[in-house]
Amino acid sequence: MNNFDLAVPVLSRGKHRNPRKGACFMEFASYLAGEPWSDHPACTHQLLAGVARDVNDCTTDAGRSRLAPLIPSVIGLTPDDPHVVPRVTAVCIQRALPVVSQERQYILAVALLVGERHLAAMDGRPFDSLEPASKEALDSVPAATKWARAFTARPHRGTPDFARRTAPRAVSCAVEGISQACVSNPDERLFDLLTAAIAECAAWMPAPVADIKPAPVADTDMVRKESVDAR
Repeated sequence: MNNFDLAVPVLSRGKHRNPRKGACFMEFASYLAGEPWSDHPACTHQLLAGVARDVNDCTTDAGRSRLAPLIPSVIGLTPDDPHVVPRVTAVCIQRALPVVSQERQYILAVALLVGERHLAAMDGRPFDSLEPASKEALDSVPAATKWARAFTARPHRGTPDFARRTAPRAVSCAVEGISQACVSNPDERLFDLLTAAIAECAAWMPAPVADIKPAPVADTDMVRKESVDAR
């Protein structure tokens, strides 16, 4: 008998020592994946897991139960394509930028521009080109975008690690910003953000290798006969 036989955990904020104390989104995922109890399981891409933890913690108690059906969909999502981090980051920022506070808009606009430049370099696009959804989000906050363009054009001492530092911080800023925004439906927006991040991550999973059937074994007697006839 394990802990889940004694009590099914209820989704709640923060980390939990065991299921009796409750569970956050990723702790529940660790259990379903058969991993040790953890909010940082290996079954999910690191950045997507961060999005899920942030959404779990920033969603209200009343709205958090709606997240539970999404848990199985993050298990096994561990793509290693370099597009994943800037794309998932962009998906989160695109949904947050039009509604978050002005202070957060400046931070997120910078992160989105930097991420888009990473994508442009990988895709062979012009340095300052933008994907349509990112352009639309930036156009919605012209003052922040103007400042962000000027800021990112300055020479900086050293380049922050986008995947390990900039992206996780930007994602957290986006999720927290939506939860505190002056909107009537923050829980719904957070649910949509997490759903979009999961879909984006899934899109970069390697295609399953098709079953390759072995070539049919030649009939040896028939081959010999055809060889003799050919003579």
